[in-house]
Amino acid sequence: MAKPIPKVGSRRNGRSGARKSARRIPKGVIHVQASFNNTIVTVTDVRGRVISWSSAGTCGFRGTRRGTPFAAQTAAGNAIRAVVDQGMQRAEVMIKGPGLGRDGALRAIRRSGILFRFVRD
Repeated sequence: MAKPIPKVGSRRNGRSGARKSARRIPKGVIHVQASFNNTIVTVTDVRGRVISWSSAGTCGFRGTRRGTPFAAQTAAGNAIRAVVDQGMQRAEVMIKGPGLGRDGALRAIRRSGILFRFVRD
């Protein structure tokens, strides 16, 4: 007699192949931290829980190119694409730091179609 094939998935939590349902998040906060060496974009809900994040380094830029506006634009686009799929329509934008990526990240946020309000940090 052949052995039974085990189910794929964790045995501990009892779910076999079931995915976690995506939460609907209508409003959030986009944090942009722009230093001279890198730009980090974090998207949170209104309570401060991180939904999505990206940086110029995770987008494949290395060395001095991480501090460029184009790298910041790419990082912001990657971070925002995930939350737009989850239904985010409005956001507050908080920008911190003196880096060149400030304008590039803001340009990507504006192009994404999310209605945003700029908040001084």
